[in-house]
Amino acid sequence: MKMNSQYKALIEMAQFFNREKIQYVVIGGVAAQYWGEPRFTADVDIAVSAGVDNLDKFIDKISEIFKSRVENIKEFGNKFRVLPVKASNGCNVDITLAIPGYESRVMERAVNFKINDKKVRVCSAEDLIVHKALAGRPVDRQDIEGIILRQQDSLDKEYIIKWLNIFADELADGEILSRFKVLWGKYIKK
Repeated sequence: MKMNSQYKALIEMAQFFNREKIQYVVIGGVAAQYWGEPRFTADVDIAVSAGVDNLDKFIDKISEIFKSRVENIKEFGNKFRVLPVKASNGCNVDITLAIPGYESRVMERAVNFKINDKKVRVCSAEDLIVHKALAGRPVDRQDIEGIILRQQDSLDKEYIIKWLNIFADELADGEILSRFKVLWGKYIKK
């Protein structure tokens, strides 16, 4: 497998999280390429389990190793729960700070993705669909379509619907579930 800048950054991040014993999963465009159709992505998106009690310590550790893309990463991370950094090769990386509950299931359900001889953790296809349905951008809908097309009957539709219903209720956004159902119905005739 050719090592592009995103894969190099991903391996660097995975090695860091493994060394620090921090649970992580790849989400975003790289995960969409793994489960769905190939597409361009310029960055790496990773979700991590960083306990709320240790959040400032975690941000300090990240700041020691990786260059921040924002002026005050601690303030930004606490406010938006995302740490925008650069890997050593200059690739942009967004580290999302997972919230316990659903995200712990995402970590448990993750699978190994092999890049050359290195393993990284990627979220399940179902969890990626949930993330993409929540985001709802046009590229996210395209990613969901690609995942459905490639994974089809292997997808656990009930799991996806269960979590989309929960998020739709919590966010009072009925479109979350319908984004998925429309795409599912377009490709799966069951």
